[in-house]
Amino acid sequence: MSHDPPEHAPAPNLLAPGPPPHPLGAPLARREGREKAAGTARYAADHTPPGCAYAWPVPATVARGRITAVDTREALAQPGVLAVLTHENAPRLGTTDDATLALLQDDRVPHRGWYVALAVADTPEAARAAADAVHVEYATDRHDVLLTADHPGLYVPKEVFGGPGARERGDFDAAFAAAPTTVDVTYTMTPQHNHPMEPHAATAQWTDGHLTVHDSSQGATKVCEELAGLFTLGTDEITVLSEHVGGGFGSKGTPRPQVVLAAMAARYTGRPVKLALPRRQMATVVGHRTPTLQRVRLGAGPDGVLTALAHESVSHTSTIAEFVEQAAMPARMMYTSPNSRTVHRVAPLDVPTPSWMRAPGEAPGMYALESAMDELAVALGLDPVELRVRNDPATEPDSDRPFSSRHLIACLHRGAERFGWLPRDPRPGVRRHGDLLLGTGVAAATYPAFASASTAQAHADPDGGYRIRINATDIGTGARTVLAQIAAAALGAPEDRVHVDIGSSDLPPAVLAGGSSGTASWGWAVHKACTALLARLRAHDGPLPAEGLTVTEDTREETAEPSPYAQHAFGAVFAEVQADTRTGEVRVRRLLGQYAAGRILNSRTARSQFIGGMTMGLGMALMEGSAVDPEFGDFTACDLAAYHLPCCADVLDVEAHWLDEDDPHLNPMGSKGIGEIGIVGTAAAIGNALWHATGARLRDLPLTPDKVLTALLT
Repeated sequence: MSHDPPEHAPAPNLLAPGPPPHPLGAPLARREGREKAAGTARYAADHTPPGCAYAWPVPATVARGRITAVDTREALAQPGVLAVLTHENAPRLGTTDDATLALLQDDRVPHRGWYVALAVADTPEAARAAADAVHVEYATDRHDVLLTADHPGLYVPKEVFGGPGARERGDFDAAFAAAPTTVDVTYTMTPQHNHPMEPHAATAQWTDGHLTVHDSSQGATKVCEELAGLFTLGTDEITVLSEHVGGGFGSKGTPRPQVVLAAMAARYTGRPVKLALPRRQMATVVGHRTPTLQRVRLGAGPDGVLTALAHESVSHTSTIAEFVEQAAMPARMMYTSPNSRTVHRVAPLDVPTPSWMRAPGEAPGMYALESAMDELAVALGLDPVELRVRNDPATEPDSDRPFSSRHLIACLHRGAERFGWLPRDPRPGVRRHGDLLLGTGVAAATYPAFASASTAQAHADPDGGYRIRINATDIGTGARTVLAQIAAAALGAPEDRVHVDIGSSDLPPAVLAGGSSGTASWGWAVHKACTALLARLRAHDGPLPAEGLTVTEDTREETAEPSPYAQHAFGAVFAEVQADTRTGEVRVRRLLGQYAAGRILNSRTARSQFIGGMTMGLGMALMEGSAVDPEFGDFTACDLAAYHLPCCADVLDVEAHWLDEDDPHLNPMGSKGIGEIGIVGTAAAIGNALWHATGARLRDLPLTPDKVLTALLT
């Protein structure tokens, strides 16, 4: 772990207003670390109120159709069973914009795995046995679950996250036809699943009309608002608690079935109810990364400067809700491209609804773009680092806005120096160690810098202590610790004098933890509240009243204003791999990431996020993959036995470095999100390194041994 100033960096912009600056960036240990290590941190399923019952869901066994009959007699006759909820007797729900939460409301089955019943019993074992004893009959319809590039149902959505579904600048067709050197390639990815270690779980209890829920969620405010609409309540009649969350990766970014079903069952039975989704069911009900088919076309002159760029992405969505993986979005801002075409096409199929997963859009999109850039570098006979440097734009190509900061070139140069990129023999397949072929690869990374409106409360006690209250969520990234550091810096107080309350919808509302925007959004509100509190303290005469002083501030006005700058984090990932010519196994020998992500607020937690992201990118490249069974319409890899994830033994040597980047146009802390940029670029760097090792260009993720061995033997 290290950090360096960017080339030609301006002087650091210290927090203001306030007293002499309190240093940010210190490697403070996570405040909840001891609790987690000791096993005393309590997650959603760890809360067991007196009289708690347990629920187990019943998934549909057909790919598409309608329920014609439900027989619950055998289930209800079993010992300890309290109820079986179906569409015939479940509580009626209010309206919702999220169709995946309209559970047990009618007889339709939009996809296999859709929940058709819920068994509730005194014990988890009894609930599971009751669920197995529920007999459901269906009238089936023809189903369509396979995505193809020429699917007749494909359409271009009007909007995707971040912009229009399609965008064209200049005359791509003419520029591509005239380009001396061109690349026209297609990259494919199978479905991928989030699989957090903590399953999606909720414990719900009604007390005198008030609903209290412990939920595994990335945002208790959003869950509270959704439950209010579904159960026709005010948000003040609901308390959602998400004190500790064991990973989410996007799958817990919006409310999921467990919280709705638990609340329904608790209302129906009059008892607290706990529901932890079985892992084998999670792939179908908590979102997934859609498979993508991406065609990238690049045209360049003899100098390597791009004259034409097209990125077209095809993905699937469900028939009940539209979700589009915005994979072509990065191509609109990453490189010089006077003639550009970026298009998203989506096909509604009889599949579960996809959703956010680990750097959505950028992760698959940059895999395709950065792999194509490597292929263009080979075609031009140009070093891949140099090709990216030559196409670094002065302003964002799609909007012509200036970048608030862009140090991609510094990341490429600094990373190459640290990695030992040069001297490098560009010829593929020439480095060999016995049966192993060795190679190196590089890819750039980017992720948008977001911030959303949040509200924070800062309180000063007469004894000199401070309390910060905000409904932020710590999904394992150290939010409690970093927010305390931000508050301490703004107040000019020791960090250990600051207490932070998060993870409850009864606290001031805040945006969910997602899109690498949590710290920027919450920290901005915390800084504003602390700055206002400091002003009140300075204006106050005499000792503080016994109840202390409290200030509440929000950032609605600041975040509502569109920025005149394009705001993104950047990075460069370097990889060295080995490919076994006997087995096709690919091992990553070294990974090095060099990032420019604004001010790093805690070097210890930041390093953890960077290397965690790179490890996820490694999984994306080499092992994470699933498929939709065309006959039954379900996912073939639905548990951790079939869906492979990287472990420590798969990451032999991983380094994370960053620049001390000053960006005064972001927020008072000068920070950008870092939770997801480590994922972006890693898969492409590994794929490019595999080509350099073997001379075989594989364009279908994951790069499993069977694919590699077939390529080596061809």
